[in-house]
Amino acid sequence: MDLSFYTSPLSEEIRDEGRDEGRALGEARGQAKSLLMMLDLRGVVIPDEAREKINGCVDTELLDRWFTRAATATSAEEIFAGE
Repeated sequence: MDLSFYTSPLSEEIRDEGRDEGRALGEARGQAKSLLMMLDLRGVVIPDEAREKINGCVDTELLDRWFTRAATATSAEEIFAGE
């Protein structure tokens, strides 16, 4: 059985891409969790729709902006303002 594909440059590239995508997704999930935790600790009510939007976001730069706004926001609407 020829297993050369598993050590080829193409297979290495595919594995690297998968690893990078997995790391980015994990980072986004962690940011979303932290954002929701901050809002919860601050007593800001987060409707289910907003919670789904935060949990479904994979854009770490956007999550960073939301996190910054969450530090002073009094509602979910303030977090998403201007988006």
